[in-house]
Amino acid sequence: MQEHNFATTLFPEESRISLQADCERCFGLCCAALPFSASVDFAADKAAGEPCSHLQSDFRCGVHTKLRTIGFRGCTVYDCFGAGQKLSQHTFGGQNWRDNKSSASAMYQAFPVMWHLHELLWYLTESLTYIEADAFRAELMAVRKEIESLSNLPYEQLLELNETEQRMKVNALLLQVSELIRGKAQKLPRKKPPGKKKIGRGADLVGAKLQGADLRGANLRGAYLIAANLKGSDLRWADLIGADLRDTELSGADLSRSLFLTQAQLNAAKGDLATKLPSQLTRPAHWS
Repeated sequence: MQEHNFATTLFPEESRISLQADCERCFGLCCAALPFSASVDFAADKAAGEPCSHLQSDFRCGVHTKLRTIGFRGCTVYDCFGAGQKLSQHTFGGQNWRDNKSSASAMYQAFPVMWHLHELLWYLTESLTYIEADAFRAELMAVRKEIESLSNLPYEQLLELNETEQRMKVNALLLQVSELIRGKAQKLPRKKPPGKKKIGRGADLVGAKLQGADLRGANLRGAYLIAANLKGSDLRWADLIGADLRDTELSGADLSRSLFLTQAQLNAAKGDLATKLPSQLTRPAHWS
């Protein structure tokens, strides 16, 4: 079975552009709407709806270039999937929460909902790039259109959405696509992963020594890979949706065809110039 039989692009790449964060078109919503607590990721506490002390009048971060060095690593990991600019420019028509204080609370409440919808759109869009999704293409397109329509609702209706219902519907489709792709990958000759820990969905792989492991087609959905050593491992066609990659060592690893990998996951991990990434994702600056 040849590699070129996998993951043929059948959906335009430009469809992802609106699902990538554009901070220049956002009113610093992640810096104002979301809470954080003093921890290894944040140097201070901040309540939801309270603008970060580093947020400037132009909605830019005043310490953006040194966030990691001053204790705000969590900010460098976060990715809104383009929800910030959608809410700022479309839902609220370019009216920011500073000039229009009456809309501030609504914007803050609607932001997590929009983030949720855009995350689902990201996964659905990726699914449509795989030739293996042909059997589900019509359903994927219909659900994607439905989620996109929901993202265009007025904020009052956004706040009434049942997020769990939408997530369950999308996840059922994503799992079917994943199983088809992983099923093909698992037929390839492979070596058994090192160690005694179970490799699978939701597995506890915290600190696992998996350097050089052949994990092609592995089901790592929701797996805890915190501080695991995956240096030089092969993660092509492995399903990484929801996997916790905080401080995971990915130097030299091949994630070029990993399934459902996000920018936030990469930002939380460790890697280097030899790490192979999917074309739609960016190598984190701190990896250098």
